[in-house]
Amino acid sequence: MTFNDIFKSDFLNNITSVSILDMIIALVLAFGIGIFIFLVYKKTYTGVMYSSSFGTTLVALTMITTVVILAVTSNVVLSLGMVGALSIVRFRTAIKEPLDIAFLFWSIAVGIVLAAGMIPLAIIGSVIIGIILLVFVNKKSHKNPYIVVLRCDSHESETKAKSFLDGKTERCVVKSKTAQQGLVELNLEIRLKDDNTDFVNELAAMDGVQSAVLVSYNGDYMG
Repeated sequence: MTFNDIFKSDFLNNITSVSILDMIIALVLAFGIGIFIFLVYKKTYTGVMYSSSFGTTLVALTMITTVVILAVTSNVVLSLGMVGALSIVRFRTAIKEPLDIAFLFWSIAVGIVLAAGMIPLAIIGSVIIGIILLVFVNKKSHKNPYIVVLRCDSHESETKAKSFLDGKTERCVVKSKTAQQGLVELNLEIRLKDDNTDFVNELAAMDGVQSAVLVSYNGDYMG
């Protein structure tokens, strides 16, 4: 093969550049590993609203990447054109969860590795990554922060409620305070001593406390 032969692009010759068996094996494996990635994503999701369409996207992205890389590896001219085409694509969908980026790159990486013929690396690597994510993401800790939204009718009831929370929690810090005529609203960050949240019922039943709301906080925090 000469240098000029590499850059020849004949449509009929390209039909047989990738065998049917290679296509089937690559796509079946991509689908299987994509389903595995989807299941790991479903098990490790910690956000507020679960999106099933994102899980489906992970499966499709794995297979699409496999198809693209199979085409690129079979034709140098096509690979150059593919780079130019993908360079002008702009995706504007916001990624709300940082962990979602890891799943997107995982799907893309598996598609690339499978199309390159490194099947053991794709399978074993995916299994190891999935186990690590399942262990670390689902690891529960009683130190996770919570937010208590507290509404009181006076300074005295506010002080009493704050003292009650100090005794029931490991840590209690006032994050914000809003004072109006006959109403004091507090947002407090707390760290629980255990899984028991019955203290919120006792807090809401205290004299002068109008309402008490406990919210799990999954965002970034310091300390």
